[in-house]
Order: sequence, then C-alpha cells, then structure tokens
Amino acid sequence: MKLIWKKKKNGLDLVVIEEDNTMILGGVRTTKRGIEAMAKARGYDPGRSIKGLTSLEEGKKFVEDFKPWIEFCGMDLEVESEILE
Repeated sequence: MKLIWKKKKNGLDLVVIEEDNTMILGGVRTTKRGIEAMAKARGYDPGRSIKGLTSLEEGKKFVEDFKPWIEFCGMDLEVESEILE
C-alpha cells in the first residue's frame, strides 16, 4: 500500500494505491479565489475543507493533519515524499 500526492491539472490529490486500486483521500486545488483543500470524510464534515490558503504546501499539511487514510484504510501510513506526475 502506497500513500502519495499525485499531480492534477489544478493541484494535487492525496491517493492511496494498493495493487490496481486507487482511492482519493483528499486534495488541494488552485482556483481563481486562491488555494482550497479538502480531506475526505465518511459523511458530511464541513471542518475538513478550507479556502483561502496561500500555498499548496499549506493545503497538503491541512489534508494530512486529518489522516484520512486511517478512516478509510484502517491503518496509519507514511506519506511518500515524491509527487506522481
């Protein structure tokens, strides 16, 4: 199982990859109004998204602080340092 950030057109997705399966656990996007971040949750949780950030790094930290992989994968994983293209 691999936990890694993956480049998207307007930002990054935090994904867990297991064999042929990929699950998106959060993301950071650059929009006209700034940078937004969201960590996936089971059910509605408005506290897991934020707007108006100043950098992608700040957004990555916001998402990683929720550790959504524990909720969805049932285990604590280490985020890889590389970013997939």
